[in-house]
Amino acid sequence: MTVVDAHIHQWDPLTTPREFSGVARLFHYLPVPIDLAKRLAPKRDREFVGDPTPFVHPYLPADYREDAGDVPVEAIVHIEVEWTGKGRLAQAEETRWVASLPFGIDTPALGAIIGAADPAAPGFAELLDAHRSASPLFRGIRTRVEHHPDPDVRGHKKPPGALTSPKFLDGFAALAERKLSFEAWVYSQQLPEVTGLAERYPDATIVLNHLATPAGIFGPVGKYTGRNPGERRELFLRWRDDLSALATHPNVVAKVSGLMMPILGHPLPPRGEPTPVPVLLDRIAPMLEHALDVFGADRLLWGSNFPVDKPITSIGNAAEAVATALTDHGADEKALDQVFRTTAQRVYGVDNF
Repeated sequence: MTVVDAHIHQWDPLTTPREFSGVARLFHYLPVPIDLAKRLAPKRDREFVGDPTPFVHPYLPADYREDAGDVPVEAIVHIEVEWTGKGRLAQAEETRWVASLPFGIDTPALGAIIGAADPAAPGFAELLDAHRSASPLFRGIRTRVEHHPDPDVRGHKKPPGALTSPKFLDGFAALAERKLSFEAWVYSQQLPEVTGLAERYPDATIVLNHLATPAGIFGPVGKYTGRNPGERRELFLRWRDDLSALATHPNVVAKVSGLMMPILGHPLPPRGEPTPVPVLLDRIAPMLEHALDVFGADRLLWGSNFPVDKPITSIGNAAEAVATALTDHGADEKALDQVFRTTAQRVYGVDNF
C-alpha cells in the first residue's frame, strides 16, 4: 500500500519571508546554542514547539525524503506555514515557491498545495486567483485563527469567534464559489465554530486539521490546562462530543495528523530518540477510535505534520501507531487504504503517481 502524506510543511527561513525567519537567521549567523535559546524562549513557545531545531533550519524535499524512511509515500500535500511577504498578494508567492521545489525526482511527488489567505481580509478573492495562477496544484487555503482560552497556550492573534464573524463568513463565499477547500486548524474549544461554518456553507469542503488539537489532553500545558487526570478526562469528553456534532456534516473530513504535537502534553523525549510506538498508541488510540466511529474511514485522511511533530516522533512511528490503533478498532485493509491514500486523493484531487 502506498501513502499520500496529506499534511507536511516545507520552508526555508533563511531565504524566504517566514514568521520565524528572523530567529532562524540569528541562529545561522550567531553561534547561539539552540538549547540555551530554548530556555530563554517564552514558556508558551517552548511548550508548542518542544524542540526549536526544526524551525530554525530549512526543511525541503530531501529532508522529508530522509525522514519518511521506509514509509512508501508516493505524494505529499504542502500546507502553508506563515509566509509574511509584503503586499496583499504576497502569500501567493509561497504557492509559487513550493511548486518550484524538486519534488518527484528522487522524492515523493507534490500532489497538492494549500496556501494562506484570510476570508475576512480585503482582496481575498483576488488573492485566491493569484494562488491559482501560481500553480495548478493549488487546492485551497488555511487561515490562522487558532485561539485558546488559556492565555499561556500559544495561539494566533485573532480573537475568539473568528471563524463565524460576519466578515469571515461573507468572504468565505469566494472560496466556496471556486470549489476550493478550507483547512480548519483550531483548538478543540473552537470545534463549535467549525460546525457553524460547515452549516453556513454545506457545499464547501472543510478539512479539520489535527483532530482539533486538544491542548493538554496528554499532560499539563499553559497556565491551567490538563493539570490532572480529571481535567484531561473532561477535556477528552468535551472534544468527543463536539467532534461528534461536527461529523454530522458530510462536507467535513478530519485529518489524522498533529497527534504528536508537543502542545498536546506529550513529554519531550531526548533529541533523536522518537517516542516508542506502544507509548504513542496508548495515548492516541481513544481519539482515533472515536474519530473512526463518527467520520468513517472514507472521511479520515492521514498526515505526518512533519517537521512540526519531529520532536516527539518519527514519520514511521507515527504512521505505525495510527495504523495499529485503527486496525485494533476494526479497520480492514480497504479502510486503511482510505485513511492513508484514497481520501486524500479525492479531497485534494491528487493524481495517481
